[in-house]
Amino acid sequence: MVKVVVTGAAGFIGSHLVETLLDRGETVIGVDQFNDYYDPAIKRKNIAGALGRSNFQLIEDNVQALDWNALLDGVNVVYHQAAQAGVRASWGEGFRAYTERNINATQVLLEAAKNASLDRFVYASSSSVYGNAASFPTSESILPKPVSPYGVTKLAAEHLCGLYHANYGVPTVSLRYFTVYGPRQRPDMAFHKFLKAVLKEEAISVYGDGQQTRDFTFIEDAIAANLAAASAPEAVGEVLNIGGGSRVSLKQTIETIEKIVGKPIRIDYQESSKGDARHTSADVSKAQKLIGYAPKVSIEEGLRREWDWVKSLYGSA
Repeated sequence: MVKVVVTGAAGFIGSHLVETLLDRGETVIGVDQFNDYYDPAIKRKNIAGALGRSNFQLIEDNVQALDWNALLDGVNVVYHQAAQAGVRASWGEGFRAYTERNINATQVLLEAAKNASLDRFVYASSSSVYGNAASFPTSESILPKPVSPYGVTKLAAEHLCGLYHANYGVPTVSLRYFTVYGPRQRPDMAFHKFLKAVLKEEAISVYGDGQQTRDFTFIEDAIAANLAAASAPEAVGEVLNIGGGSRVSLKQTIETIEKIVGKPIRIDYQESSKGDARHTSADVSKAQKLIGYAPKVSIEEGLRREWDWVKSLYGSA
């Protein structure tokens, strides 16, 4: 039987990954600190469905506090999803949390992984490592130039994965997620905030002019990428873009949301945030070649599914 560890198990992506792995019959050890970056009650709701399953164990603790040499005994795959998220909060005094949870925690895991017999160590990276990329769609060969402290820490952890692969043979693969969305999306992320505001008949806040573009990736596609990266032998030692297949402006997504909710949305334009890249767009050809990745969920379908979830979370309008 396959045995795996998922860090950040109660988070947005981690909880979906846990449920998918459990449904596949794998034994899952989930680790989550339940820190207060956003309401821990939301995370507990995310993971609630897994708690009663016989093949699941939840450990509530800081990644750096655990005995990983013991925990990784008999484990086949580590899915390292745990991180301190968010661009805006990574400036100033908040930066220490990012270095601890994104860099130091990853190093602790990799140190233990070098002594384990893992088939794969899948690291959740971010498109934030690119910053304002020189070309679109952006391939993995482009030199990363983060424009936020958050992006710097995600890139640093990526480099650690590469070092432990090159020097100790740890079978790492890093997945650069491009703006993942869908049910259970964090409350500080744009679509969650937009849809909640619509439900409460409030204006939405848009930072900048709304012409910035993003490559939005639906949660199911991100999960499929993790599963494929954990099994494809060609993925070992690689860094892969995981995008949604299209580059869409924020203004266009708001128009799509208006179509879905059936009413106009009031917009409160605000000053652009420091550290936000102007555009992102993923060249996923490498992921397609090495792990067979092909995003399947369109932005309209994905937003409809997130809207249904937001209504269930906060109550229908």
